Amino acid sequence: QLQLVESGGGLVQAGGSLRLSCAASGRSFSNYAVGWFRQAPGNEREFVAFITRGEIKTYYADSVKGRFAISRDNANNTVYLQMNNLEPEDAAVYYCAARWFIGTMSQNDYHYWGQGTQVTISS
Repeated sequence: QLQLVESGGGLVQAGGSLRLSCAASGRSFSNYAVGWFRQAPGNEREFVAFITRGEIKTYYADSVKGRFAISRDNANNTVYLQMNNLEPEDAAVYYCAARWFIGTMSQNDYHYWGQGTQVTISS
C-alpha cells in the first residue's frame, strides 16, 4: 500500500515558478513509477509528466515540455515537479499518482493517488 501527499501549490504570477512535491509513505517506493496529472475547472484530468523507477526515463506532455522538470529522491520517498515560466493555462489542481515499475501517460494505469494541490496563476 502506498500513500501520496502533494504540496507546494499556491498563487504565482505568470512567468513565475513553483516546485510541487509528492511525498510517499509505504514500502519499496523506489520501485514505483510516478506521474503528475492536472485538472482545471471544467476540463478532464490530463497527463503532465512521469518518471520511471530509478529515473531511467522521464516523459512530458507537449504543453509543458521545456518548462517543467520531474525528478525523484528515493532516499526521501519524494518526487518533484519543477514548473518554470508558468502560463495561465497551467492553473489547475495537480495530482501525483504511482504505479508499479513502468510509467505511462494514462491515468487509468495508476493505482495510487494523492488528494491534489492547487496551482493558481495570476496574469
